[in-house]
Amino acid sequence: MIRKSQTTLPLGILSVAILSLAASAPVTGAENYPARPIRFIVPYPPGGSTDTYSRIIGVKLGEGLGQPLVMDNRTGAAGSVGAELAAKAPPDGYTIVLGQDSNMVVGQAVRAKKNYDTLRDFAPISLVVRTPQVIVVNDTSPLKSVKDLIAAAKAKPGALTYATAGIAGSSHVLGAFFNIAAGIDTLHVPYKGGGPGMLELRAGRVSYMITSMVSSLTFARDGRARLLAVTGPRRSHLFPDVPTLGESGFPGFETVLWHGLMAPAKVPRHVVVRINREIVKVLAMPDVQKLLQHEGGAVSPSTPEEFEAFLRAEVDRWTKMVKQTGITLD
Repeated sequence: MIRKSQTTLPLGILSVAILSLAASAPVTGAENYPARPIRFIVPYPPGGSTDTYSRIIGVKLGEGLGQPLVMDNRTGAAGSVGAELAAKAPPDGYTIVLGQDSNMVVGQAVRAKKNYDTLRDFAPISLVVRTPQVIVVNDTSPLKSVKDLIAAAKAKPGALTYATAGIAGSSHVLGAFFNIAAGIDTLHVPYKGGGPGMLELRAGRVSYMITSMVSSLTFARDGRARLLAVTGPRRSHLFPDVPTLGESGFPGFETVLWHGLMAPAKVPRHVVVRINREIVKVLAMPDVQKLLQHEGGAVSPSTPEEFEAFLRAEVDRWTKMVKQTGITLD
């Protein structure tokens, strides 16, 4: 139960290597772990994608570990408040966090002053889910494709506006980087979250929006919004007719939003192995996969080593993108 307190893998496919590792990894010193409830820090408020994913996996993970996970929503500063709290927690195995791209990678790249270092201050446990971003317009928009968007932007430089969930987030960086790649000039309009931005798009106050798949799902499913492209390496299983940005004239232009389990650095190895073993089992469960897929995600279990390599690649990718765009928070 949950007690409330305040490298790419194809969808649903678990590699034999990962499952073998999870089943056979040594557990020396772990016989009594965990002996009490585990604090599960969620760096975003209830109702968002991070909180949703946490609750989908939290019950099952607690059952596998034999101890409940105590949900601790610690919000603020685009997820960095909760991330910093997790980074500075005792590395005893009784604090974990569901990190994601915004607070673990993009937020670090745009800040000159950092309160934590993702590669130094965290022990990666496993990726959980990856979700593409989308370029979306209102259903009444004359824009039917990325090609149309670029043509309209070039016809009237500075006239088109794009919404995002906030300043210096991954969508803002992606939008600015896309402008550079496409040779266009459009105006960024930040909102306090993907939900408010989508409402403004629906009201016709912005030309298009760059956001997470989760934020656009309700409107895209019922036809009130139109997806022009997804930013992942392949088309979404939810919208197979929507092309990728690569297919829309920008090969290699790929970004994904991701969530992954992490612990404070220097946590005992047997803790990482144990939690990894259980989360891999959880992500193999059909009901969990169904729920995650319904939110637009691609289930992405990994070994701790694979997750670490993924993190290093993400830090390198977003640092370069941020540098090119010149976006900073300080």
